[in-house]
Amino acid sequence: MSRSRDQWFDREAGPLVRPYAMTQGRTRPSGESFDLIAVVAATGEPPGDRLRYSPEHQWILRRCGTPVSVVDLASDVGLPLGVVRVVLGDLRDEGLIRVVATIDRSSERPNLGVLREVLDGLRAL
Repeated sequence: MSRSRDQWFDREAGPLVRPYAMTQGRTRPSGESFDLIAVVAATGEPPGDRLRYSPEHQWILRRCGTPVSVVDLASDVGLPLGVVRVVLGDLRDEGLIRVVATIDRSSERPNLGVLREVLDGLRAL
């Protein structure tokens, strides 16, 4: 591990930059929140002034080059889900990402066959 990396990482405490510092104290994105299974993708618009985006913004924007679900994105970049949602909100506000797929849960009913298979699988355990 490099000397500069050692300065910002404590083996017992983890990263010294806490999530609220990455989001400037915000806990929710502006506008509509992102569902865990929502699929997001970069719009292809070039980011304006790259200096104003944090490394987290840049990592997430690069990862959104191919469509990815919000929960997979959080796992891939190794950031808490709340941080990812706030950063996604920032990128959406700038027109750099968009939600490409969501599930309308109000009209969706579970498939009875799938539920039976899940139940059978749980019983087999």
